[in-house]
Amino acid sequence: MLNKYARAFFTRVLTPFAAFLIRRGVSPDTVTLIGTAGVVAGALVFYPMGEFFWGTVVITLFVFSDLVDGNMARQLGRSSRWGAFLDSTLDRVADGAIFGGFALWYAGAGDDNVLCAVSIFCLASGQVVSYTKARGESIGLPVAVNGLVERAERLVVSLVAAGLAGLHAFGVPGIQYLLPIALWIVAVGSLVTLVQRVVTVRREAAEADAAAQRSQGTEAAT
Repeated sequence: MLNKYARAFFTRVLTPFAAFLIRRGVSPDTVTLIGTAGVVAGALVFYPMGEFFWGTVVITLFVFSDLVDGNMARQLGRSSRWGAFLDSTLDRVADGAIFGGFALWYAGAGDDNVLCAVSIFCLASGQVVSYTKARGESIGLPVAVNGLVERAERLVVSLVAAGLAGLHAFGVPGIQYLLPIALWIVAVGSLVTLVQRVVTVRREAAEADAAAQRSQGTEAAT
C-alpha cells in the first residue's frame, strides 16, 4: 500500500533535492552508502540507550536516501544492475540495524526478554520475506504478490511507534507502550506476508512445472 501511494508522493517531493545533488557531483551510490550509514548509526547508537525519539529523528533524516538515490539514477538515465543490487543489499543492513537496536534495548536496560525475542523475529522475518521474493524471481517465477506487510510498512509502523514512544522521556504518560504494540503488529504482519509469498511461489512453481511438462509432451508427440 505504501509502496503504491506514498512512494510516488515522496518521489515528487524529493526530485528537486535529487537534482541539486546531481549538480553538486554526488553519485547515487554515495547517497545509498551515506544513507545506510546514517540509519545504522541512529539505530545502534540511540535505540540501545532507550533514546527512541532522537534515534528515530536521525533515522528518518537518512531513510529517505532510499528514494533519493533511485531518483538520481533515473534523472541521470543510468540505472544499473549494480545500483539495484547495492541498494537492495544495504536496505537489509539498515533494517537489521533498526530491529537489532530494539533487541539490544530490551535485552539490556529495557529488561524484557519477550520483546527482545519479538524484535529478533521482526529482524529475521523481514530478511526472509525479502529473500522469498528474490529467490522466487531468480528461478523464473513472477512472485505476483506483495503481501500484507512489506518493507515500507515495517519501517513506518516501527519508526512512528518508536518516535512517539520516545516522547515518554519528555513527560508524555503511557505512550511508551506504542513500541511493543508496533513490534507485535510487525511480527504478525511479517509472518502473514511470509506465508502469502511461500504459498504464491508454491502455486506458481506448480503451474510452471505443469506448463513445462505439457510443452515437452507436445514436442514428443510431434
